[in-house]
Amino acid sequence: MAFKDLSQGIKISVSRSITTSFERYMSNIQWDEEQFDIQRFVSEWQEYIQNHSSWYSQVSDEMKADPEFHQELAAKINEIIEKIFSEKPTDEQMEEIESLQKQTGKEMDYSCKMEAKYVIEQLKNA
Repeated sequence: MAFKDLSQGIKISVSRSITTSFERYMSNIQWDEEQFDIQRFVSEWQEYIQNHSSWYSQVSDEMKADPEFHQELAAKINEIIEKIFSEKPTDEQMEEIESLQKQTGKEMDYSCKMEAKYVIEQLKNA
């Protein structure tokens, strides 16, 4: 059994766990791409899925031990990270950031929708 054979619900849950973990990881390193370490991220994601994801217990131990399954998960992680970085900030986010930067006098760079969300949170708490 391979990743592609999992139910649609489990595949969606896997994707959501990657996205949630990635957002949390990037927030923890303050979106400093120079600090990004894929091994550290994967380690944090594994901790997250073992303790917080319902899908993990629904996948057999045999499948979890299969190297092909791990290769497919790695490809899925790369695909999701690529998608996150390519998703442009919304016009609303850019307007809110511009307004918050004027209010706070603080300039922050951002390049994607998820990073813009982080920047908004930081500026609101500044």
